[in-house]
Amino acid sequence: MANHTLSVLVENKPGVLSRVAGLFTRRGYNIDSLAVSPTEDPKLSRMTITVDASRFPVEQITKQLDKLINVIKIRDLEPSNTVSRELALLKVRCSEPGERAEVIALVEIFHGHIIDVTSEHLTIQVTGETDELVRFEALLRPFGLIEMVKTGVVALSRGARAT
Repeated sequence: MANHTLSVLVENKPGVLSRVAGLFTRRGYNIDSLAVSPTEDPKLSRMTITVDASRFPVEQITKQLDKLINVIKIRDLEPSNTVSRELALLKVRCSEPGERAEVIALVEIFHGHIIDVTSEHLTIQVTGETDELVRFEALLRPFGLIEMVKTGVVALSRGARAT
């Protein structure tokens, strides 16, 4: 899969997210990940959109986005020059003492945090690059992954250059 991360600077106004999502829907593009938040300038928001470019040409997507009136700037972030993170919350079953110790060891290896504990479950928070979270999830599944939620990718280019 050829994932591309697009950093889209937009006006921080009602309806902008709907218009961007509508463009993807009308064109038949799938969004793998979407995160939106205000920027250092309260008049602007940044959308971080991850798409599978093997199915949809990134150039075509960016040209369509650029036509939207509230879109200020679009950048296709280079993976080698990008810092990206995702947050995941995972609830895992571990009722046996040995299982609990194994899960805690995995959490430590992945620099995660246990944020809730019951007698039979642990809720874990972990951040990292998408591939790291996929590996962590795969290691937890045998214990009984009950529930999981992820934020979507957030990313910035390295160095002083603003996007």
